[in-house]
Amino acid sequence: MPRVVLMAGIKRTAEDIKFSKMIRIRDKWTCQRCGAEKAPNSQGLHCAHGFTRRTKATRFEPSNALALCYGCHQFVDSHAAEKEALFRLRFGNDEYDRVAALAHQRRDRV
Repeated sequence: MPRVVLMAGIKRTAEDIKFSKMIRIRDKWTCQRCGAEKAPNSQGLHCAHGFTRRTKATRFEPSNALALCYGCHQFVDSHAAEKEALFRLRFGNDEYDRVAALAHQRRDRV
């Protein structure tokens, strides 16, 4: 049976854990907002999603995730305009709009 961890009411599966590590490796264990560098496998660096993990279409979309330190993750999750600006800066407007369209299609939720 796959390992499942509940986070904020959403099941976190083994695939979520692998995806999170992939994003943190891609971003070189560095917060993409403040530039803080973290040790590999540090719990102080999160895989932050631009659009909720509840949407299956974007849950494992690399352009929907950034490595953020705890403080920056908390900040952007409570400041939608800042979050959008950060993701647009990192991935570009066209890619952001593509992911947004996927996230807003009527799809199954997790």
